[in-house]
Amino acid sequence: MERHEWQEALDHFTQADQQTDLSGPDLQKMAEAAWFTGQADLMIEILERSFKAFSASGQRAGAARIAVELTTQYAFKGQGSIAGAWLRRGERLLANEPETAAHGHLALSRAQFARSQGNAEEAVKQAEEAVRIGSETGDMDLEAQALVVLGVMKITAGDVVDGFQLLEEASVAAVNGELSPIVTGTTYCQMISVCRDLTDYVRAGEWTKATEKWCARQSISGFPGICRVHRAEVVAMSGAWDQAEAELERATTELEAYNATPPRADGLYALAVLRFRRGDIEAAEEALRQSHALGHSTQPLLALIRLAQGNLRTAAAGIRSVLQEQTWDRWTRARMLPAQVEVATAAGDLAIAREAAEELDGLVETFDTVTMQGERELAWGRVLLAEGDHTGAAARLRAAIRLWGRVNAPYEMARSRQLLARALRAVHDDDQADLELDAAFKDLDTLGAKREADAAAAEIAEVSARRSGPTQTRRTFVFTDIVGSTNLAELLGDQAWDQLIRWHDDTLRELFVARGGEVVNSTGDGFFVAFETSATAVDATVAVQRRLAEHRRSTGFAPMVRIGLHAAEANRHGSDYSGVGVHAAARVAALAQGGEILATVDTLDGVSGLTTAAPREAGLKGIDAPVQVVAVDWD
Repeated sequence: MERHEWQEALDHFTQADQQTDLSGPDLQKMAEAAWFTGQADLMIEILERSFKAFSASGQRAGAARIAVELTTQYAFKGQGSIAGAWLRRGERLLANEPETAAHGHLALSRAQFARSQGNAEEAVKQAEEAVRIGSETGDMDLEAQALVVLGVMKITAGDVVDGFQLLEEASVAAVNGELSPIVTGTTYCQMISVCRDLTDYVRAGEWTKATEKWCARQSISGFPGICRVHRAEVVAMSGAWDQAEAELERATTELEAYNATPPRADGLYALAVLRFRRGDIEAAEEALRQSHALGHSTQPLLALIRLAQGNLRTAAAGIRSVLQEQTWDRWTRARMLPAQVEVATAAGDLAIAREAAEELDGLVETFDTVTMQGERELAWGRVLLAEGDHTGAAARLRAAIRLWGRVNAPYEMARSRQLLARALRAVHDDDQADLELDAAFKDLDTLGAKREADAAAAEIAEVSARRSGPTQTRRTFVFTDIVGSTNLAELLGDQAWDQLIRWHDDTLRELFVARGGEVVNSTGDGFFVAFETSATAVDATVAVQRRLAEHRRSTGFAPMVRIGLHAAEANRHGSDYSGVGVHAAARVAALAQGGEILATVDTLDGVSGLTTAAPREAGLKGIDAPVQVVAVDWD
């Protein structure tokens, strides 16, 4: 055991166990050896035998100490009821005993339980009691563990400076070899975890190197799974995604063997984030489902996945829900708000986006790290760009890029460059915009961020197409419009109208995009969409009217939307279209009634399975020759 030759130690203990009855302390050591050989269930079995041995010999404090350790191990596995039962056994054993280190371990366990319940005041009280007892009894493991819990609680409450000082005090004891291997490992892991959560990657890097040196000295392979998760996240930040993914896959497999539910959930969530950034949304969702099944929140990643899929309504609802629940935890809010800004700006909900950015300002003053400053500048860049303040947006985005560079975060830097390019192009600084967009594409392509690299490449192609002039293409154009929108807005009032429009926009956009539609423009109460074929255009518009009718039946109301379709040649300028055919499609929509799909007859040639009304001749404003139009029976 002293040489940390864990397997050999376990073998000797096993042989001794077959020949004689081991004492409580012997079994306690044997359990530690089982832990470091990756046999978590065996460790718990041996600890339970150790508890019996301590109890049989009348060592109540020793038995209570084992009961507290079993509390921790069962909580680690996510078995809260069993953990609580062991905690109560420890409490009864120590009820009338003089104060010893075991009382401190009991206070520490109470602190961790209170923390898991969100009872910050009780957690701090119990952690302070554990620090006191650890100091007075000379139990350095206890004191270090209590300092860690106390430090985490202070940081969660916004006292970052004092919190980190407590964590660093415990971590220095670990570096100096003053703690047992298990407590040293958990201390390092907590420090790196906090740095990860606060996005303090500079501090995380320092402690990661210290952890690796300690693991090498102690013959410990990454302190089974847990540290590897957090180290992988730090590595991923620097852009070494292949290495990070391999580490995360190894860590989650290793933690599964330990039945370590909460840390395994952390690892699966980190794996989902990495796969999402690679553009593999299906694999990201699978890892996220596994993480959620183990008790981890799906946010903010799930909101960003839904945003990438064009489902703005679900994305906004998901991030809004978690922020409404996490009102006291400033730490969690600091991690969620950047995603809320991204979703809200994409959805055009600028009031919510600005409110989130303003709250993030205040939280950055509390959790003041370079990365959090970068998140703040990026968030404000998004907000100002959406509000049309292109000069202000460019300044904030340049600041974000400088900050991301300081922590070597190429993915975040590339995304900031993409936005900066748009801001610069809006103020006609095309040369610099081209440089920023090209740099963003190269970095995203090198990283392997396929979805976003493809988007940057498409943006580059669009800019090039605009400069080279329009191209001729044939599309089926769709225009939609809410009938009587002005009167409806006046009747409902601003707030209810905003909610209705948000639902309308998210619903129609989702249906169009899912069927291959290219949303050219959203006008506030309608859409302009281009489809490759008339069949997909008809399918999408029928789906829209059916969804509106379904909503009307289930809730009592949905706006009446008129839709026009026309297939024609048009000039394409990047992602925009112009020409007589586009004007004709808009005029056809203007002829439609609420709840009607109206199409030119030629548009429906070759589209099978339709029932239509009789064709009628109609004159289109601004177009000389009349056209034949027909209403599609969508119900």
